[in-house]
Amino acid sequence: MDIESIREYCLKKRAVTEEFPFDDTTLVFKVGGKMFACMPLDRADMLTLKCDAEYALELRERHSAIEPAWHFNKKYWNQHRISELEDDLLKSLIDHSYDEVLRKMSRRKREEIENLE
Repeated sequence: MDIESIREYCLKKRAVTEEFPFDDTTLVFKVGGKMFACMPLDRADMLTLKCDAEYALELRERHSAIEPAWHFNKKYWNQHRISELEDDLLKSLIDHSYDEVLRKMSRRKREEIENLE
């Protein structure tokens, strides 16, 4: 996957927005106002995703292209070198990140998002 295909994949998810909250080069994807993915456009090979803490460790052990995310809580955030990972794995990790953020929202907020067309 490349930056554009990752962007398109993220934006197809329900209630996802994109913005540049940190600077002009760091694209952030949010669901319900909460970040689930981050891409530094000046480092086109990196994607940062939220992850379950145990799964994050497992992924780091299994894939050298997955590391603790720089400038994020390393317990829950991994950075991925996208050129070194299979597209299906990247999609499943984006899905996992989205689901993790959605899961931690209030029931009311989750239901609002799930009921959007």
